[in-house]
Amino acid sequence: MVAQGEAENAGAQGDPFGMFMPLLIVMGIIYFMLLRPQAKERKNHEALLDSLKRGDEVVTTSGFLGRVTDIADPFVTVEFARNTKIRVVKSHIAKKYVEPKAGEEKKAEKA
Repeated sequence: MVAQGEAENAGAQGDPFGMFMPLLIVMGIIYFMLLRPQAKERKNHEALLDSLKRGDEVVTTSGFLGRVTDIADPFVTVEFARNTKIRVVKSHIAKKYVEPKAGEEKKAEKA
């Protein structure tokens, strides 16, 4: 009778690969849903920062709009108004500002 109980316990342990399969699936989901898109976005942001040049209109992470007047790593000098220049850490440039065309503004108002 003891031998029969031991045989049942050995069968209950199952395949070790089968035990880790749900964990591997969850890790795969986390990678493809969170880590990979963040790495891609970070790569695009670094490319944007590398492509900055004088005269580009940019938006900072705090939402200010200005024109780049000087670039000296790790800082960028941005002119926000006439004779108002502020040095900003380069990584705090969120994006380049592209002024919308007249037709695009009307489409945005309808939506």
